[in-house]
Amino acid sequence: MGCLYNAGKDAAVTSLVLPAFNPGPAVERTWDTVRQFLQARPDPWEVLFVLDGCTDGTRERLAALTRRDGETRMRVVSYFPNRGKGYAVRTGLLAARGERRLFTDVDLAYRFEDIARTADELRLGSDVAIASREHPDSTIELPPRTLGYAYRRRLQSRVFGGLARTLLPLTQLDTQAGLKGMTARVANLVLPNLTRDGFGFDCELLVACARYNIVVAEVPVSVRYEDAASTTGLRTTLGMVRDLWTIRRQWPRSGYPAPAAVVPGEAALLPEARRSASQAA
Repeated sequence: MGCLYNAGKDAAVTSLVLPAFNPGPAVERTWDTVRQFLQARPDPWEVLFVLDGCTDGTRERLAALTRRDGETRMRVVSYFPNRGKGYAVRTGLLAARGERRLFTDVDLAYRFEDIARTADELRLGSDVAIASREHPDSTIELPPRTLGYAYRRRLQSRVFGGLARTLLPLTQLDTQAGLKGMTARVANLVLPNLTRDGFGFDCELLVACARYNIVVAEVPVSVRYEDAASTTGLRTTLGMVRDLWTIRRQWPRSGYPAPAAVVPGEAALLPEARRSASQAA
């Protein structure tokens, strides 16, 4: 596989990373939605599906879609075993080619208008841009049947966010929104120093930005709650709280790791993904 990022060739490209763990047939709907978005964009984008130890036939589904559409702007990175969302996001962002690199959930809970707005924030000069459901201009859309679920999720998010700001050097009101982006420079400098493989990845990323004096822009979004499915149950939440303590120890006020100088290329990939990143579905 060639160079992952070339300042001349790929400076105009925006990369979108979609981490996935056993999304099932729904990944076909995501593929078609993404393809429509790519066809409508006047600027160059690429999309990476990062399969985090999928065992439900997702890789085969994406291979069939690639053969059907001949789509070259969508790539697949697949590895085993399952390592967690944070690991999948880091893998995808380091494998991306674009100058601007974003990630969001494979179910596309955020509209492409929000994704494009976050990319525009990077294009305008921000080093890191994150979606914020607490931004005064953000909106939440939900059918009546999800009202209770949305309330619990909002309460859970605010409690966790308050705890994160107490334990860590964070100012953001929404640390866990599933849409964030950064420049290629930030990705290559910061990501190799991060260790949280699960949902604690978001907080560790923001702490690293604070320690390295990287300004984080917060972007308003429109969030849709279409069902009451959630991957953040009690066990996951307790794991996230444990991650906060680990991050606090690993990123003290002084003595934290110097930014890694990553040479673009296969060395930037995490080990398991490096073995299979060249295998596009």
